[in-house]
Amino acid sequence: MFVSRLSLTDFRNYERADVELQPGPDLFVGSNGQGKTNLVEALGYLSTLGSHRVSTDQALIRQGTDAAIVRALLQHGERQVLVELQLNRSSPNRAQVNRSQVKPRELPRYFSSVLFAPEDLALVRGDPSGRRRFLDELLVLRSPRLSGVLADYERVLRQRNTLLKSARAAGVKGNQLGTLDIWDERLVSLGAEVMVARSALVTELTPEVTKAYTTIAGEQHDAALAMRLSMFGGDGDDDAVEVEPDAERSGALDVEETAQAFKAALERNRRSELERAVTLAGPHRDDLVLRLNGMPARGYASHGESWSFALSLKLASAEVLRRESSTGDPVLILDDVFAELDESRRERLADAVADYEQVLITAAVFDDVPDRLAAHVVRIRGGRILEAEE
Repeated sequence: MFVSRLSLTDFRNYERADVELQPGPDLFVGSNGQGKTNLVEALGYLSTLGSHRVSTDQALIRQGTDAAIVRALLQHGERQVLVELQLNRSSPNRAQVNRSQVKPRELPRYFSSVLFAPEDLALVRGDPSGRRRFLDELLVLRSPRLSGVLADYERVLRQRNTLLKSARAAGVKGNQLGTLDIWDERLVSLGAEVMVARSALVTELTPEVTKAYTTIAGEQHDAALAMRLSMFGGDGDDDAVEVEPDAERSGALDVEETAQAFKAALERNRRSELERAVTLAGPHRDDLVLRLNGMPARGYASHGESWSFALSLKLASAEVLRRESSTGDPVLILDDVFAELDESRRERLADAVADYEQVLITAAVFDDVPDRLAAHVVRIRGGRILEAEE
């Protein structure tokens, strides 16, 4: 699959934008602050229903307007699909596929992309929430049904925490709070499904991350992943057990065993949870552990190693998606990547992405990008797509 046309209305700094794209590499070139990233951000939103730069939609709507519209014409073989999303300031967002209204959460079924940007350095150096979000977005791209599971888990978690706060305020003891058992049952059912899905994904990602890191670095490194699971921690502390992926199994965790362990953790933590009025174990407190040559990448990896690890995570994601996709490769988006790489790593990255159906690249300096990735160039200035004569 590839994007043949992208149209924006009142999105970020674009009053109007209409750009033709081609299969293979498409290079967006322009000085910083001109709107290159805004173009690829719009496409990234269509596949993840979120921005990689901001946490709310308000910043995506051009100042002084009430709504922004993103339209993408997708091409897969002889089939074309028109995907449209309207972001509204004061009402729910709306979506269409081939002019028929759908729920926005259905859009990832039609369009898959993997975006790497400088902000992704936080996958290595940032807090666990970013790594959980990385896994969950990839899970939804692979299986859109999990979007509902994740949303239901967050809803039950909020309701359970509200009950814990009310109980603490009323001085209720753990064995007197029978209604908590009802929420526990639902939390365990949803949470076990999320943890097992994440674990299976990490098992698939690990060899691809190892391969991608070696490709980018140009030498052998042991880049590995593991899950740190809060349900195996102590009495509400921050310690947990790392579960290493097992390539000989479809997933590192079993659903029934995970549900039993999660339930036991909630029972073990009940006193601490009532004292702190918060749920202390579950997918919302787990972490994806990144190891480089046996050491935690966070805190030990250099800037260059951290950058390479973050990029490897995204390249591994693209490989996992393309392997099982019925609609072709995901669109690979590289936002301001080449400026951070030396010449040899630029060439190795170009080799790694050369066979993807479409690769969208942004760069402030044309010469930062290897020639073979600059076959189709789109120049941008001040929120405008420049014509060839400009």
